[in-house]
Amino acid sequence: MQQYIVQGWDGKDDNALERRMANRHAHLENARDWKQKGNYIMGAALLSDEGKMIGSSMIVQFETPAELQQWINTEPYVTGKVWERYDVYPVRLADLDKYFAELNK
Repeated sequence: MQQYIVQGWDGKDDNALERRMANRHAHLENARDWKQKGNYIMGAALLSDEGKMIGSSMIVQFETPAELQQWINTEPYVTGKVWERYDVYPVRLADLDKYFAELNK
């Protein structure tokens, strides 16, 4: 599966945090469903210097670009207009367990 880092940046309008909180439960439920399917690896809220949530960073994996797009199309932070913009970067996660196992042979 191809792995991706997705970084979503919340809007900067006065209602941005309210939109985030209104969609947060659905966002976490969606992440749970994708995790059960083996697609969601991890996620984190991006914070301002003051500790305010201003975006999200997620690591996901999918067999095809179409499956990645399906996830994006159903992501509540996209459909709920929480993210003003998002960027998707293909990555390859380091398999540290395998690396250290090889070192210890």
